[in-house]
Amino acid sequence: MKREKQKSGLGISDMGIALIAMSIVLILAIIKIYISNRIYYESRKINKIESEVSALREENRLLGINVEKLEYKSRIEDTIFTVDDDEKGENGREGESF
Repeated sequence: MKREKQKSGLGISDMGIALIAMSIVLILAIIKIYISNRIYYESRKINKIESEVSALREENRLLGINVEKLEYKSRIEDTIFTVDDDEKGENGREGESF
């Protein structure tokens, strides 16, 4: 009987399959990294915009309070000036009458 030589190691076809598998894994890893980076940078933009919106809402609330104070002050001062004008008389001087 003839003795067959047993191969030790990988053949060319095994190397090709290994290279294809490694290429697929590498491509998938690159795609995953790209998508993760895009998500990260988009979430940073969203967080920045959300913080700006929050600051603007707070500023709007404070401005609303200031407007209410000014409207109240205006109403009170208008009332006081109207009462003072009525007390001064027609000539505009207080306490004098002809």
